[in-house]
Amino acid sequence: MPLYKLRLPHMGEGVIEATLTAWLKETGDKIEEDEGVFEVATDKVDSEVPSEVSGTLKEKLFKEGDVIKIGEPVAIIETEVEVEDAEEDVPFVPAIEEPSAKEKTTVVENPEWQSASNNRFYSPLVRNIAKVEGISQAELDSIPGTGRDGRVTKDDILAYVKKRKSGETVSATQPQPVAKPASPSVPVIQGKSAAGYTPANKGIIIEPGDEIIEMDRMRKLIAEHMVRSKHTSPHVQSFVEVDMTKIVRWRNRIKEEFLRREGEKITFMPVFVYYLVKTIKDYPMINVQVDGDKIIKKKNINIGMAVALPNGNLIVPVIKNADQFNLTGLTKKINDLARRARENKLQPDEILGGTYSITNIGTFGNIAGTPIIPQPQVAIMAVGAIRKVPAVIETPDGDFIGIRHKMILSHSYDHRVVDGMLGGLFVKRFGEYLENFDENMSL
Repeated sequence: MPLYKLRLPHMGEGVIEATLTAWLKETGDKIEEDEGVFEVATDKVDSEVPSEVSGTLKEKLFKEGDVIKIGEPVAIIETEVEVEDAEEDVPFVPAIEEPSAKEKTTVVENPEWQSASNNRFYSPLVRNIAKVEGISQAELDSIPGTGRDGRVTKDDILAYVKKRKSGETVSATQPQPVAKPASPSVPVIQGKSAAGYTPANKGIIIEPGDEIIEMDRMRKLIAEHMVRSKHTSPHVQSFVEVDMTKIVRWRNRIKEEFLRREGEKITFMPVFVYYLVKTIKDYPMINVQVDGDKIIKKKNINIGMAVALPNGNLIVPVIKNADQFNLTGLTKKINDLARRARENKLQPDEILGGTYSITNIGTFGNIAGTPIIPQPQVAIMAVGAIRKVPAVIETPDGDFIGIRHKMILSHSYDHRVVDGMLGGLFVKRFGEYLENFDENMSL
């Protein structure tokens, strides 16, 4: 019978390999088209890989824990009919963004069906049916899916097409994906005597009662990235204290009404990102990347936002084109990314392409810090805890001591391309934007 090689698809720009974390099918199992066969993980995102054909799983070419290159065959599927093998170099197509008014006509006339859009994966079969039936990307995104994590299956789109042709009213509600459990906590090797362990680091002395804890996959990759960043970039830090009193009062005034109206909680992060974007526009040479002896000045402003996960690890989803959002839009975007990051539901392209990052260390009660730059970016801002402190308040009638809400900004930057003047002026300007906030502003 014909054999089909199921290859590891492209997982996003710059991703060249992934770790096989779980097999969803066993050898001899029947597989339906668009049904998940195995799960893989890149350095930040877990993804399920579906089969593009129906058949029987004949052979597994890798075991769980193996690292696989993009395009490599992972499984052999025995099919009933001859099926053309997947290409090794099919490019990954990122989720499309909302087109501008000028672009919308072109998109309608010549729609393109993406492999991943609206936080869902679409198999080639589903995309082909959509193309043949004239279903737009937006319409495809609205079809409720019964597959894993709300995925649209072949049966889902065929049922939709049938209702559409019969003139029935078709529901366009967005499906609610089944929650995927958070990654387990760092495993502890139970019942294993640490006394029998020989550390690679000769400076470590094993004593009675010590436990050996294996780093999980994400922790290993985070460690590698942090070390590589310190080896790559000479880090310099600048610090500025800002008065957050106006912003604190404003948020306290509008947060309940905003929650009732928008169904979203408003935190300080949208305000930080909003003014960070303004500061980047004032100092565009902070929005750059280094490639050897070349400086790449980025056109788009894509803000990476550090999110702490339940298992203690860290992930940095990216707010693409952050300068195109107002405060309300940023609030919804930030809440959505943070929520799905903690539920392990981010798409691969949602953690790629950052041009500048921010981390809120104040969440943990820290007042200042020296964050490590996420490569290939050249800077990162840390916002500390907002504290009530006594401060000198200047007025036309003289100075006096009062209680103010203060916060420390910590700016780490790559001294290869960002000098102290640029790095220092950048964080100073950011602080000025925050202090001059209009607390009478409404959303």
